[in-house]
Amino acid sequence: MRRAALLAAVASFLLAALAVNAAGSPALPAASLPAFPGAEGFGALATGGRGTAVYHVTTLADSGPGSFRDAVSQPNRTVVFDVGGIIHLASSVEVRSNLTIAGQTAPGEGICLYGGGVSLGGQSNIIVRYLRFRGGIASDRGKKSLGMDHAGSIIVDHCSVEWGRWDDLGLTVNSHDITIQYCLMAEGIHPQSFGALIDTVSRVTLSHNLWMSNESRNPKVKGTVQYINNVVYNWGETGLCGGHSGADHDLDVIGNYFIEGPSSNDRFAGQFYATDHVYQAGNFADLDADGKLNGRPVTDAEFHRADEATYTLPTFVPAAAMHPPIPVTVDAAPAAYEKIVVGAGCSLRRDAVDRRLIAELTSLGTRGRTLSHKDDKGEALAGGQPEVLGGAALPDTDRDGLPDVWEAAHHLDAQNPTDAAQRDPAGYTALEVYFAGLVAAQK
Repeated sequence: MRRAALLAAVASFLLAALAVNAAGSPALPAASLPAFPGAEGFGALATGGRGTAVYHVTTLADSGPGSFRDAVSQPNRTVVFDVGGIIHLASSVEVRSNLTIAGQTAPGEGICLYGGGVSLGGQSNIIVRYLRFRGGIASDRGKKSLGMDHAGSIIVDHCSVEWGRWDDLGLTVNSHDITIQYCLMAEGIHPQSFGALIDTVSRVTLSHNLWMSNESRNPKVKGTVQYINNVVYNWGETGLCGGHSGADHDLDVIGNYFIEGPSSNDRFAGQFYATDHVYQAGNFADLDADGKLNGRPVTDAEFHRADEATYTLPTFVPAAAMHPPIPVTVDAAPAAYEKIVVGAGCSLRRDAVDRRLIAELTSLGTRGRTLSHKDDKGEALAGGQPEVLGGAALPDTDRDGLPDVWEAAHHLDAQNPTDAAQRDPAGYTALEVYFAGLVAAQK
C-alpha cells in the first residue's frame, strides 16, 4: 500500500507538471529531447526503446522466457522488472540496440546481475538505469562487469559497476556519444583491480560518479572525454590516469574531489604524457585521511610526480574542449560529493554492498581497502555477495509496463496496452513519465 500511495502522489505531481507544460511550455524537438529528465552529456539524446514493445522480466533465472538474458537478446524493446533480487549469470550477456532497461521498476532492493559480465559491444541507442553489474571471480578473466566497444549513443545512469576482473567498466575501440552518470565503480578484483579503461573513444561524459577502492584507472582516459564532478576515494597506486600514449587526447577535468583512503598514496592523478591535453578547474584533493572533508584546490603540478619517471605533465589548455548537446550541470566539488553520497550507484534502494561502500566513503579516510589483484578470492575478500531483497510487483493487467493504479491516476485504460505509448507535451511516452516518477526525488 505504501508504494501505491507513493505512486498516486507522484501521479498528482506529474499531472500538474503536464498541465503547466500544456498551458505554456513548448515541447522540445524530438532531436533534443533528453533520454529522461536529468540526462546530460554526450549520451543524453539516446531514445532507447521509446515507444517499442514492453518486455517483463519475470524470473531471476539465468535464461529462458521472462529472463533478463532473453529480454535484452532482441532490439527495440523496453525492459521492465516484475522481480527483484540476484540474477546469477552463467556466462556473459550480450545486449542489443534500441533498448531501454528500466531497473528502477524492480521491486524490493532491485536487480543485481552477478557472476558474469554484460556487454553492449557493437550496439547503439541504449538507456540503462538502476542496475547492479557485479562480475565477481566467477566471471571471465580479462572482462569487465559492464563493457562496450564500437558502441554509440548510450547513457548509463545510477548503476553500480563492481568486482570486474580486468576493469569494472570498459568503453573502448571507437565508442562514442556516451554518458556514464551517477554511477558507482568499485572494488575491481584479480587480476588487475582496476576501475575503468576509457580507450580510443570520442565524445564521452563521465559525470557525478563515485570511483572507489580500485587499485588504479579511476579511470584511464584515452580519447575526448569530459570528467566532471566525480569523487575518487581510496585509490591504490593511482587515481585518475592519463592516456600516456603517442596519440593526442583531450580531457576536461572539472569540479572533481579526490579523497585519500587507507589504501591510498598521494598520487590522485598521474600517468600523463604531453599528448594528453587537459583543462582542469575547480578540483579538490583531501589527502589527510582525518575523517573530515577538508580538501584544498588541486594545482596543475599535481598531475605528475617526480618519481613517475615514465610520465610527464599533461599539456594544460586554457578552456574546456567538450561541449555536449545537453551540457552537464557543474557543481562545486563539495556539493558534488554530497550528491554522490546520496545518489551514486543503484541508489533508489541500496543493497548491503553499496551501503557498506558508502559508509566507507563517508568515513573520509578511515575505512575501505582495495581488493588484492594478486589474490583470486575476489569479492569474498569484501564479504561476498549478500542477499538482495525482492518484492511484489504492482498489478499490470494489460502488461504495458504501467501499473493499474498509475493508469487509473492518469485516466488511462488498464485494459488497453497501447496507451503507454501516448506522448506528453514534451514528447515523452506515458511509460517514460511513469519511469521518471519512480525516481523523481533523485537527480
